[in-house]
Amino acid sequence: MGVAVSSCARFDDTASTPFTPEPTFDAGPGFGPQDPTTTTTPPSASAVPSGPCVDPDPAVVATCLDTTGGLVTMPGGGAALVTERRTGRILQVAPDTEPVEVAKIPVDASGDGGLLDVALSPTFDEDRLLYAYITTPTDNRVVRIAAGDTPKDVLTGIPRGATGNGGGIEFSSPTEMVVLTGNAGNPAAATDPASLAGKLLEFTLPAPGAAPSPTALLSGIGSAGDVCRDPGGNLWVTDRTELEDRLQRVGADGSVGSGPAWTWPERPGVAGCAASPDGIAVSLTGAKAVAVVAVDPGSGAVTAAPILTVQDRYGMLRGAASSTDGLLWVSTVNKSGGEPGPNDDRVVRIQFPAGGGGFD
Repeated sequence: MGVAVSSCARFDDTASTPFTPEPTFDAGPGFGPQDPTTTTTPPSASAVPSGPCVDPDPAVVATCLDTTGGLVTMPGGGAALVTERRTGRILQVAPDTEPVEVAKIPVDASGDGGLLDVALSPTFDEDRLLYAYITTPTDNRVVRIAAGDTPKDVLTGIPRGATGNGGGIEFSSPTEMVVLTGNAGNPAAATDPASLAGKLLEFTLPAPGAAPSPTALLSGIGSAGDVCRDPGGNLWVTDRTELEDRLQRVGADGSVGSGPAWTWPERPGVAGCAASPDGIAVSLTGAKAVAVVAVDPGSGAVTAAPILTVQDRYGMLRGAASSTDGLLWVSTVNKSGGEPGPNDDRVVRIQFPAGGGGFD
């Protein structure tokens, strides 16, 4: 059963906290659900990447980014949105084209804060709305982004700290959002029912001027990694604690098992997650790989030890997102404590690994 938590949430289009400097939102050429990999019109010469940022690896989609945050694929699977954690930029990336900046939001990127995740509205094809999880000088929060407008607050007052600001957002239904929050460096806050820190929160998107009423589906989250939803409606959560890294599952009916679905005592640095019908892919920052977790489609149980794939091929990985065409997108964070190469940071697209095997 969920635990109601108090918040300073707001979703009032007329009374949003001002941003300085003013955020930008540019739909840009080609922004939307179309698949640029299937267009019959070749990209113009100016749109094709050139110069020192061209990567010879055909799996690399975008190069020379600042350290990344969240990642989400666009409808159709031919493009994705990736955030730069420290700059506050949201970029649309696709094979054989230069990244297009579609929005820039002022953020506080000190510690591990910044622009941490992005999600598409469930009705993106009609409303073109984006949602983002960001760090400000006073808190962590969820905002809604519309073209030509300043970001509007959805959920505010999530504690921020010198560390533990990571978080993720996902839609659990067309009208309900889940928000994964870090413990802001305070493990006690993660188990405090009155705090928004260290929780997996769920709420119905409120009408303008109304405040959401979050319910805690999970408590005790450490350093938050990501939340993703599988085709059956189950939610999967990654986080890191002082003792272990974890993958936890919340059933489509809201049920929570007796413990994590899987733990990593070696603490490889779990980060982004993406779901397929028979498994979960987890980006690993420290282990510089993707962990492929096989899942029984009936019970939702993890059926075997995770298998590592693309290990040491692209460095430290952060974002992960699956697309409708069966591909897995991941992003790197080599500029944030790693050993960046000349083309970092990057977005990479590979075949989604099977739950029982790896990708060579």
